[in-house]
Amino acid sequence: MTPLRLVFAEDNFLVREGVRRLLAASETLQVVAVCDGLDQALEAIAEQVPDVVLTDIRMPPTHSDEGIRIAEHCRRAYPSMGVLLLSQYAEAGYVKVLLRHGTDRRGYLLKERVASVGELTSAIEAVATGGTAIDPKVVEVLVQVRARAGDAKLDRLTPREREVLAGIAQGRTNAGVAAELFLSQHAVEKHINSIFGKLGLTGDPRHHPRVRAALMFLAEGGR
Repeated sequence: MTPLRLVFAEDNFLVREGVRRLLAASETLQVVAVCDGLDQALEAIAEQVPDVVLTDIRMPPTHSDEGIRIAEHCRRAYPSMGVLLLSQYAEAGYVKVLLRHGTDRRGYLLKERVASVGELTSAIEAVATGGTAIDPKVVEVLVQVRARAGDAKLDRLTPREREVLAGIAQGRTNAGVAAELFLSQHAVEKHINSIFGKLGLTGDPRHHPRVRAALMFLAEGGR
């Protein structure tokens, strides 16, 4: 199996070296460039054309939204390239911008997760293959933001349905949601059908598009 080629951008030396060493031990990933700022990252992306870019959100030169700018550049110039953002915080505004043109090949992971090479590798592989990898804590924040905004559709969901919606947005299967919430799969299926009906989400709630629909609803207000 050919390893996934990865460009990694992070300005904090300790984080950069720690993650680099974790990734270097993986047999399924190959780090082809390590960068500490926006300009260097863009140069590496153009030179290496990796499968995935793993990048901090805030880096030189402005320490504001460099990771988001990298994601938008890749969306335009390299549509098939995955981008996984790393952040210290679950910030709903960044998630909304990241996902505003679609959820495919995009991910948002909290830095506290990178200590687990398994979680990090799974997220990288997900965005590389066209999927989405959103940290569970980030999904919780999105739900809370929509709830505080007084979203009428979200208010129609029961507390249990909100928990199921969060599981869907994290990409869990029905079995995964059932195990997490100690429910039967049949009960989860009933909740999902109810959620999609109340939120007016289109598509088949049994298959992968439900993840996209749930995330787009939470991040952008539905379609």
